[in-house]
Amino acid sequence: MALTAPRTMIRTAGRSTRPRRTGRRHPLVATLMALPLAVLLLVVFDGWETVATQASSVGVMLGR
Repeated sequence: MALTAPRTMIRTAGRSTRPRRTGRRHPLVATLMALPLAVLLLVVFDGWETVATQASSVGVMLGR
């Protein structure tokens, strides 16, 4: 076990095993990732009224 640490340091210093992605995720992909969790939280905490209240207050703040 003591001999594995120096080998991994050499291996990772020379090259990366997978390329790193740069840039941003598409908004539709981010929405599709967050939507199931949002629906789960709405169902678990019975938050339909809370969502309606928040949307209404945001609409009032925006002047609609």
